[in-house]
Amino acid sequence: MAGTQRRPGAVRKAGSKKGAQVGTGGHGRRALQGKGPTPKAEDREYHPAFKKKQAAEKRASGQRQQGAARGVVRGTRRSTDGVEVIAGRNSVLEALRTDVPITALYVATRLDHDDRTREILQQASSAGLPLLEVTKPELDRLTDGQVHQGVAAQVPPYDYRDVDDLLDAAEASGRPPLIVALDGVTDPRNLGAILRSAGAFGAHGVLVPERRSAGVTASAWKVSAGAAAHVPVARATNLARALGELKKAGCFVVGLDGGGDQQVGELSLATDPLVVVVGSEGKGMGRLVRDTCDVIASIPIDSTAVESLNAGVATSIALYEIAKSRR
Repeated sequence: MAGTQRRPGAVRKAGSKKGAQVGTGGHGRRALQGKGPTPKAEDREYHPAFKKKQAAEKRASGQRQQGAARGVVRGTRRSTDGVEVIAGRNSVLEALRTDVPITALYVATRLDHDDRTREILQQASSAGLPLLEVTKPELDRLTDGQVHQGVAAQVPPYDYRDVDDLLDAAEASGRPPLIVALDGVTDPRNLGAILRSAGAFGAHGVLVPERRSAGVTASAWKVSAGAAAHVPVARATNLARALGELKKAGCFVVGLDGGGDQQVGELSLATDPLVVVVGSEGKGMGRLVRDTCDVIASIPIDSTAVESLNAGVATSIALYEIAKSRR
């Protein structure tokens, strides 16, 4: 019908039809690109995993701060301040009995007590030591995986002396200086045994080089049986140079070696100011240190099955013979 073509609803307004547009394919590709890979749950701020991650980081930060306040770095055996940790019931008990300067005692929660732990707690209480109760995982980290049996003790860094301090100690005693110098002794247990012998036979101190040498660690404290608190230990940057300075101060330097010129028991310089140099069991003394010695002395060994003595035993025998001659 002709009338129907003029109905207002059937009339399309000019420009209302959407025709093809330039770049419509590009619009479609942009719509399909998306927003990239989905972030992890712990990286999405609205997700519960994100809140758990933040809480864990906050706890870890607080634990590190507490460890720093105690002088101990988590996950390591010693702190940046040189603090050492003694682990194990027997070791801690022996350290308490021998007056090792313990600064803190760590005990695991829900510890199964025995006679050793009871004595440890009793001595720690009598000495007024800080007692810290920690979890087993924390104690594992503190002792760096050692067998701690639920008990550990913190030992402060050792205060090393100078060579002049050893001479001052000898002058204060009114006796000729007797100093032990170690060349290449790297086992702290040997150092501890030498400190114990030095204290027993009247030595005025022990001299060690800064590098390639054992220091006064927790192991040395323990083996010394408290002697480390009474026998000063000096450190030298260059051992040969330090021996030269002691010679200028009037000391004779005697090196211990299997092929010596004299036997230790017959040492003619025993009553004079003396420095006894002990080398490592394997290599002995270094060339420069050996050249500094005035005399090379030996300890006679009867058995052919044993070629040499370790540094701790050799030092003990030599100091005993010297002390006997001085008496």
